[in-house]
Amino acid sequence: QVQLVESGGGLVQAGGSLRLSCVASASFLSIYTLGWYRQAPGKQRELVASITSGGSTNAGDSVKDRFTISRDNAKNTVYLQMNSPEPEDTAVYYCNADRPFGTTRRSYWGQGTQVTVSS
Repeated sequence: QVQLVESGGGLVQAGGSLRLSCVASASFLSIYTLGWYRQAPGKQRELVASITSGGSTNAGDSVKDRFTISRDNAKNTVYLQMNSPEPEDTAVYYCNADRPFGTTRRSYWGQGTQVTVSS
């Protein structure tokens, strides 16, 4: 059982900055791929950014040059630094932890945190 708790969401002005945090209650977090996803009303959940156990990162095209994901295994925490957010970035942001599980995978999700970007 892995529990993920997001924080740092809220209202931010376009062009400002915001940092989301996610604390995980898990052992051996270093083996997990960690990520941030978001979901806006009427749309499917989409990848924002992810980071592997080896530190390799991946980001969606719409945020590649503006958002940065990082992790601190000692603190069991993954961060999303959001620079120059735009109104189109408004969504509920979810923290994710993923690992191999037998022949498939096991994925865990946080409760989500609302991010609203005003123009």
